[in-house]
Amino acid sequence: MALKITLKPRERVILGGAVITNGPSKTEFSVENEVPVLRQKNILGAEEAISPARRIYFVIQLMYVDNQNLKAHHELYWELVQDFLSAAPRSIELIDRLNDQIFQMNYYQALKLAKKLIDFEQEVIKRATQCS
Repeated sequence: MALKITLKPRERVILGGAVITNGPSKTEFSVENEVPVLRQKNILGAEEAISPARRIYFVIQLMYVDNQNLKAHHELYWELVQDFLSAAPRSIELIDRLNDQIFQMNYYQALKLAKKLIDFEQEVIKRATQCS
């Protein structure tokens, strides 16, 4: 079954490993084979990976779209996760769920969980700044 995608004007999408930017009008197309697809709202640029949780999201994104360098992405992921757990041990349940998705190579699902990790991180920062 084909995946139907509608892009807004100027919206970006990663399709396979290619970054595609739509033109000035709405576009509809179908993806007829299984390939990684990330819409602009789910794409995190390297310059936006400015916190530990965002760096984890970014490396999972790379796992999803850059299969050729999977080993290096996995190595970086495990380093980042260890650092995150050292700083925020209460994140263990969420990290465990995230790790399960990584082990199963369900990178899109892992990205969804990584968004929750970013939310968790923001909440921790918010609480820490309120206590000071």
